[in-house]
Amino acid sequence: MTHEDHKTVLNCQDDGSRVAEIPTIAGCYAVMTSRNAASAELAKVFALIAEEFRHKGQPWPADTTEIISG
Repeated sequence: MTHEDHKTVLNCQDDGSRVAEIPTIAGCYAVMTSRNAASAELAKVFALIAEEFRHKGQPWPADTTEIISG
């Protein structure tokens, strides 16, 4: 399982930085200067969190993020 198996939300901050997050997984986000950098960092954060879940034997949360377009 990789971060690409989950819905990712990308937001642009007032200062121009980008926040990439996986809403289903608490604490799984990255703030960087570009979309690509935020996505790459998010992959690293996801891997760390996934390893922690495996180490603790915790079940992985289901991706329940719903995308609504205006």
